[in-house]
Amino acid sequence: MSSITVTTLSNGLRVATDRMDQVETVSLGLWVGAGTRDEAAEVNGVAHLLEHMAFKGTKTRSARAIAEEIEAVGGHLNAYTSRESTAYYAKVLAEHAPLAVDILADILQHSTFDEDELTRERDVVLQEIGQAHDTPDDLVFDHFQATAFPDQPMGRPVLGTVEIVENIPRQALVDHMGRTYGGERMVLCAAGRIAHETLVELGKRLLAEVPPNSATDATASRYAGGDFRGDRTLEQTHLVFGLPGYTNAEADYFAVNLFSTMLGGGMSSRLFQEVREKRGLVYSIYSFHSPYRDGGLFGIYAGTGPDRLEELVTVIGEEVGDLGAAASDQEIERARTQMKASMLMARESTGSRAEALANQLLIYGRPIPVEEVVAKIDAVDRPALGRVAARLASGPLTMAALGPVKNLPDHEAIAARLVS
Repeated sequence: MSSITVTTLSNGLRVATDRMDQVETVSLGLWVGAGTRDEAAEVNGVAHLLEHMAFKGTKTRSARAIAEEIEAVGGHLNAYTSRESTAYYAKVLAEHAPLAVDILADILQHSTFDEDELTRERDVVLQEIGQAHDTPDDLVFDHFQATAFPDQPMGRPVLGTVEIVENIPRQALVDHMGRTYGGERMVLCAAGRIAHETLVELGKRLLAEVPPNSATDATASRYAGGDFRGDRTLEQTHLVFGLPGYTNAEADYFAVNLFSTMLGGGMSSRLFQEVREKRGLVYSIYSFHSPYRDGGLFGIYAGTGPDRLEELVTVIGEEVGDLGAAASDQEIERARTQMKASMLMARESTGSRAEALANQLLIYGRPIPVEEVVAKIDAVDRPALGRVAARLASGPLTMAALGPVKNLPDHEAIAARLVS
C-alpha cells in the first residue's frame, strides 16, 4: 500500500504527504515551479533575492521572530533557488508541523519586503556572489551554463550579477512573486509522521490567499555550445566539458544517468580510475547530467595543473569514446546497483522524501512509485546506452575553463576528441 496521498485544493495548490510512522519528525515545505529561467534579464537574480527576503519579516512577524519561533521548538527553516524551482522548507518534531506550515504560509503570503531589510539583504547576497567568484570550481559552472545557453534565461547565474542585484527594486520582488507564485505551480509537501488530512486542513486554512494562476511564459532553452576561457592566476585549471542532455520525460533519461554513473559517478567509474587513480592527473573529476523541462546538460568536471591539460583532454576523450563502444556487463550492473542504492538510501531521510515527492509533482504531475523507478533503471540495456553515446557524440561541445589556459588545446581539437 502506498504511503503517498495527494489532494488538489480549490486554488490549484497540491498538498502531498509521504507518511512515515516510524519516525518522530516531519519535513515539509512549499515548492514553487519557478526559478531563474522565469526572470527578465534586467532583474536576473530576483528569484534568489526573493527567497532571501521571504525570511525578513511579515505583517505579524519580524525576521528575528521567524527564527526564534522555529528554533524554540527545535526546528529549522531553509530555502534554495534553482533555475526551474524555488523551495522553502522546514524540519520539526511531528507535533510542531502546524507551526512550521503557519510560518511558511506567512512568509509566502504576507512578507513586507521592508526597504531597510532589502538594503541589508542585498549586501548579504553580494557577499554570496563574491564568495562564489572566489571559488573557481563553482564559478566555472556559471561560465559553462552561460556558454551552453547564451543570451537567454537558462544561461544566467542563479545569484545574479553584482551590477543587477545592487539595483533590484522592492517592486521587482513583489512583481516576481505575484507573477509566478500561483497555486497551480506550487506544492505543499510533507514526509514523516503526519496525517494527510492534517496537512490538507492546514493548507486550506493557511494558504487560502495564494492565487490560482501564475505566468508560464518562460523562454524556451536553446542549447548552443561554445568555448569560454577565463585566464586567472590559479594553481589549477578548472574545466567543464558539456553536451546537450535529456529532459526528465525522455525515454532514455535513465539511460543517460546510467551512462554518467559508469563514466564518472564514483570511485569505481572509468574517469576516476583512469584519470585520478592510474595517472594522478586530478584530485577531483566527475560526470553529471542536469535535466530541464525542455532540455538538459551532460557534463564532465575536472581540475588539473596547467602542464597536464593536453594529457587530461586526451584521456577524457578516450574514456568517453570507449564507454560508448564497449561497456562491460559488470560495469552496467554496478552502475544500476549504485543508482538504486542511492535512491533507496535517500528514502530513509524525511527531507529527501519530501523533496523527491514535490519535484515529481512539479515535473511529472504525479508521484512516481519506487518500483517504477527501479524497473526503469533495470530496463536500461546496451541499445539504450548506445543511443545515449551516439546522441552525446553528435554535440555540439560546450567547454568552460578557468585558471591558466595557455596550454589548453583549441576548441576544435577538443571537440574532435569528444564528439564526432
